[in-house]
Amino acid sequence: MEKNQSRRTFLKVAPLAAAAIPLAQTMIFTSSASAADAPALSPGTIQLFTAEKIADAVKQFQAQLGEHYLYQPSDLPVTIAITAQGPKVAKDFEYHENRDHVFLILDGATKFDVGGTPKDPRNTRPGEWLAPTSDGATTMEIKKGDMLVIPRKTPHRQSTETSVTWMLISPSGSVKT
Repeated sequence: MEKNQSRRTFLKVAPLAAAAIPLAQTMIFTSSASAADAPALSPGTIQLFTAEKIADAVKQFQAQLGEHYLYQPSDLPVTIAITAQGPKVAKDFEYHENRDHVFLILDGATKFDVGGTPKDPRNTRPGEWLAPTSDGATTMEIKKGDMLVIPRKTPHRQSTETSVTWMLISPSGSVKT
């Protein structure tokens, strides 16, 4: 039994640890100032989301379909949202110049068309694009427990046959190259 419990604990923690990697990379590489120009450090807001708090939020949000922001601080370039949705088919592919997406499926299942080359893209606002098609896109079916990382500038479109609830972790900012 102890072996199974350890495996369950690992399976619960591994997706969250994996989600933190792109966030950490984004935060590390977004700095454009040199160390000499850096201001004195001041701590940001530390936030703990217990499993119970997340479970309560998911129940509440599933009763009100749509996107609900769980965490959107002014001092960090990241947004965490929980989205609950019924049947939906996205018309266009979207992609973002300065935002990555990490989707953790909490309940249900959905499909994403990802990648390819967008055709006839149109700019909807700074850094945000839509395109009716994306040549060479790959369809991925993801279900409860799966995590999908979509890097910035990657076209993606989502469709759901029945219902899905996901947590979106979306680091933003420019990456230093």
